[in-house]
Amino acid sequence: MTTDSIIGDSPLGQVISLSSKRLVQDVPRPDGGDAVLRDVVSAAPFDGALTGFVLSCLPDSDAPVLWVSDRMARQENGRLYGPALRQFGFKGQVLRVEVSHPRDVLWAMEEGAACAGLSAIVGEIHGAPEVLSFTATKRLALRSEQSGVPVWLIRSGDHGALSAARERWRISSLPSDVHPWNRAAPGTPVWEAELFRARGRAPGVWEARHEPATGGRAHRLGLLSRSGDGPVAQDRAPAADFAR
Repeated sequence: MTTDSIIGDSPLGQVISLSSKRLVQDVPRPDGGDAVLRDVVSAAPFDGALTGFVLSCLPDSDAPVLWVSDRMARQENGRLYGPALRQFGFKGQVLRVEVSHPRDVLWAMEEGAACAGLSAIVGEIHGAPEVLSFTATKRLALRSEQSGVPVWLIRSGDHGALSAARERWRISSLPSDVHPWNRAAPGTPVWEAELFRARGRAPGVWEARHEPATGGRAHRLGLLSRSGDGPVAQDRAPAADFAR
């Protein structure tokens, strides 16, 4: 585990740089290490920010990712577009499983989380169906921590029902960066990432964007804390990589 850089004199507050696509936290990492269940909910319907954020957070690995979705989630979020995955630094393969009912998503995720040959599990469930109970998420969290496979649960159409996830994120789209060659074209996607609940980690709100590999630097997810989140003096606080 390496220590990343913090830019100390940013006029926007705390600036956190993430290398090797690793989340950075300013507190000791929670028990269970990097393999935990993380929830991602959308601040608005039909927002592709959820998918982009999760893709940017996936481990930098050649091992495949199991991606499971139910019918309603596909209607709202669409399907993954294979050629675009490389733009988020994802170099592995996706084992895509499409089912109709949320209970089948949970079953596939739980079985997949027991497979050490996978680099991560991503599940998409729409709304807050009865089968997506606190007990169901607790099983996923325990399976992830026991097997060492990180699990992401994308909960579109759900604004924060009970969950045993170790981290809970709320994601929404922001205006994109300016395109480097055409100011009339959209640039790098930018998201507002709110960590509203976590175990062993302080909540916060950041501007998030995927930063491509340049000059020997690996692909990474960049987080810039929103203005007013805290004093600039906190910029000099130590930070540790949170490897996935």
